[in-house]
Amino acid sequence: MIISPKVFYNKCYGKYALPAVNVFTMEQIHGLFRAGEKANAPFIVQMTPVARNYAHSKMLLAMIQAAAKIYPKTKYAIHLDHGTESHALDAIASGLYNSVMIDASHDDFDENVKRTKTIVDRAHKMDVFVEAELGVLSGVEDDISIDEKHAKYTRPEEVVSFVNQTKCDSLAVAVGTSHGAYKFSGGQGIQFDILEKIQEKLPHYPIVLHGGSSVNKEEIVRINKNGGKLLEGAAGVNPKEIVKAITYGVCKINIATDLRLIWTRVHREFFNETPDLFDPIIPGKFYMDAYEKFMLEKFDLLGATGKANLIKI
Repeated sequence: MIISPKVFYNKCYGKYALPAVNVFTMEQIHGLFRAGEKANAPFIVQMTPVARNYAHSKMLLAMIQAAAKIYPKTKYAIHLDHGTESHALDAIASGLYNSVMIDASHDDFDENVKRTKTIVDRAHKMDVFVEAELGVLSGVEDDISIDEKHAKYTRPEEVVSFVNQTKCDSLAVAVGTSHGAYKFSGGQGIQFDILEKIQEKLPHYPIVLHGGSSVNKEEIVRINKNGGKLLEGAAGVNPKEIVKAITYGVCKINIATDLRLIWTRVHREFFNETPDLFDPIIPGKFYMDAYEKFMLEKFDLLGATGKANLIKI
């Protein structure tokens, strides 16, 4: 059942968080919905513009709608991640998304407000939830590439004005995480002093944490053992910090890198260990199983396991 993030966040604030998972393929959608139903956990399935360009938005949406029928007990939202105006307006007009993100975070404050408000005004007429971003994350993911020297933390003194002017429904903040596998190469971790100040200024308002993958070092080792060349200094978000962030109003944790690493590890091991095989169905099944296992563990970590039945609309 598709449910607005507003309903989810009203229930989870300060208690647990929802994983928001980027999908590109059928195997990922199966793994996510299968895990969501098994865990009885709510989740957000999201697509980036790059994913929409790769698989076509109609294909991805059709697979998501099919998964909802295959796994009828699931409760989820469909979200556009890191959209421009054109992406967001297209998603809103389709009538199939109930949440969109407008990412104008690389603009100055006033321009960010202007661009965000334009999307909010259109989205709210269609009962579509809007996530905005204030502050800039570093890192590389899809077509996002931001050098660390250009990254900047969200300024707590700006958040009230931004939310009041734009009327956005949730806010993605820059508090030290980044896109891709090299989130904390400097070892700084999440800046909880910033999160605390944001929560003080926006009490009971849902905060979003992008770049929420943990980057399991064992995955890096196994990938490199089978021909990969990933830097072994890759470091993600400490799971204990993710759990702590929930108490500061973080309701949505974006996850993409971890599941790409699992895809890479599964396929590298499969083709290295069984070089005589070439059927894509075999590693595809392995990946769906590994994906499901990862998501079940993530639902437990975020405290979302068993919460879907508690959400009534």
